[in-house]
Amino acid sequence: MTTTPYPWPWHGRLDPSRLALLAVACPDRAARGGMAGGTPGLEEAVRGAGGLVVRVGVRPPLRPAGPPVAPSSRAPGKAPDCDVAAAGWDGFHGSGLDDLLRAAGRDLLALTGCCLELGVHSTMRSANDRGYECLLVADACAAADPMLAGAALSMIEMSGGIFGAVGSSAALIRELS
Repeated sequence: MTTTPYPWPWHGRLDPSRLALLAVACPDRAARGGMAGGTPGLEEAVRGAGGLVVRVGVRPPLRPAGPPVAPSSRAPGKAPDCDVAAAGWDGFHGSGLDDLLRAAGRDLLALTGCCLELGVHSTMRSANDRGYECLLVADACAAADPMLAGAALSMIEMSGGIFGAVGSSAALIRELS
């Protein structure tokens, strides 16, 4: 798969049974019609290959958090999607996201959503600190401030990919099919 600044995953093999797509959403932005995270085609490709889709609700700190983890309803025979509510911009903060991913054996994370420089970026940095191999799906992210999008991507790729790699939804879908 074509990603920058290094081929993702770093060990060279994308195993869908280890993949989780994190669709990060800021409730205020989603309510105003902003991108809620991911694209339907990408989510279906991840599910179809055996990956897990997790919707991660982030929010500014100091607002009440929702329930930590709740499985969503899915068609019989398909792995359920999950919804996670975080207690801040970082999807791992005050949520059961880390426990959910580890219990499911998911250590390859593809991140999408809104807002790129807030919830998506914070969640990606935290995932990297926890040992997850991260891919930002750049064309499936929306920035709260479009002028900051380039800087957010640059921070991920600096120092050889300090927080992970950056790729596209088309490349990930091709890799999964």
